[in-house]
Amino acid sequence: MPTQSRSIRVNGRSWRIEVEPEEPLLWVLRDHLKLTGTKFGCGEGVCGSCSVLINGEAYRSCMVTVGEVADSDEIVTIEGLGQPGNLSPLQQAFIDHTAFGCGYCTPGMIVTADAFLRKNPYPTRDEIVEAMDDNLCRCASYPSIVEAIEGVAGTGETRED
Repeated sequence: MPTQSRSIRVNGRSWRIEVEPEEPLLWVLRDHLKLTGTKFGCGEGVCGSCSVLINGEAYRSCMVTVGEVADSDEIVTIEGLGQPGNLSPLQQAFIDHTAFGCGYCTPGMIVTADAFLRKNPYPTRDEIVEAMDDNLCRCASYPSIVEAIEGVAGTGETRED
């Protein structure tokens, strides 16, 4: 398929890129925009390592093609949640609670938790567990991940807008 000139908005910045419309958003972010915080895990939408926000909703970027993203859609990656030297409250909570083993799943976990807390800012522990159930952590850091999310829940703080 021939490449097309596309405009996409990522982390508050507009980008003009030449891509094939069927190229997964994951590879556009990583290869074209050099935003490597979003990780490739399974390539099948199962693990959640590649999660990004599109208009505030968490999506598996390995399953979304760049052609499916509208010019007006706002994509936020892990890099867009906080700023260097000024982490988002959720990013800081993951550090404070040591909510990671190897850290590979952490960007997807944080992005998914951000979307969840925006919809449900006062969740119960069971609701957090259910919301995060589709994100896999091979290091089994789940208790710390839940504690980190609980640490931010109810504060109304997830990321800077």
